[in-house]
Amino acid sequence: MNFVIANWYLFLALAVVLALLGGTMLLPRLYGIRTLNTAEAVRLMNQEQGVVVDVCEAAEFKGGHIPHAVSAPLSGLKDHLGVLEKFRARPLIVTCRSGNRSVRGAILLHKQGFARVYSLGGGLAAWQRDNLPVETG
Repeated sequence: MNFVIANWYLFLALAVVLALLGGTMLLPRLYGIRTLNTAEAVRLMNQEQGVVVDVCEAAEFKGGHIPHAVSAPLSGLKDHLGVLEKFRARPLIVTCRSGNRSVRGAILLHKQGFARVYSLGGGLAAWQRDNLPVETG
């Protein structure tokens, strides 16, 4: 117990780190957002006409994205809701470069009433790692 009292700041730092890690893992579940791997995303795209929504900024999107993805940068995602409205009945697979921004984008879309929203775990990096096709431009 003396160790804990003497090093209280280390335990406080540990608690903060654990809270941050837990928050990023639990937040998507609170909103019903499921993270997909690339195989699950391809299945949704092929069998259920899933739509890929790329929340990268425009320059990143032009540098490379999943074929037929809809560009809707996270910074202006609310402005792109009209474009996404025609896909409301279809599953939306939200992606970004690494998978971090896609969770925030998926939560925002879920809050806007899109029922079937998923996040692509690992983002475009995972997509490329699995040797899946990428478009530029």
